[in-house]
Amino acid sequence: MNLFHFSSEPDIKVFVPRVKANRTDMPPVVWAIDQEHAFTFYFPRNCPRIVYTRSGGINREDEARFFGLSCADKIITVETQWYKAIKESTIYRYTLPSASFQLFDKTAGYYISEQTVTPVVMKPMRDLIGKLADLNIEIRLTPNLHPLKEAILNSTLDDFGIHRFHLAKPFEQGRPIADNKGNV
Repeated sequence: MNLFHFSSEPDIKVFVPRVKANRTDMPPVVWAIDQEHAFTFYFPRNCPRIVYTRSGGINREDEARFFGLSCADKIITVETQWYKAIKESTIYRYTLPSASFQLFDKTAGYYISEQTVTPVVMKPMRDLIGKLADLNIEIRLTPNLHPLKEAILNSTLDDFGIHRFHLAKPFEQGRPIADNKGNV
């Protein structure tokens, strides 16, 4: 099994377990992701994004609403202002030995290890949008992620991830501005 860790740093020699800021109830661990879900990290570290996958639990109405005329089974939506950073970024994919890792979240593909881990290999990754397109993943841009997040949380969509949302623009900044006749 291939496990990966993605970083903006090109020279990590070892991964030391640490307490994650949003998981202070857990012991220090090293985080990794499996190959099936690795695409969710083909972004600059702080890029807020929503990833969702067509699955059997979604009703017809929600399938039409979230997938529309798309043939893609996976869709990633990011805020428009991140397009240039995604296009120009280089990230570094570290392949990690899987021996000390245990499954943490099957749906998300997350694994954790309480041991220090030495990477097997590091590969720079460029053309992130092209890599996502090669996987038949649809990439959508939106001025603001808040409406999509609320729609997903109030739907039958059951295979989704909301990443780095605390860095998304506040909702007020993302609303379209109407003219004096109410036209957007």
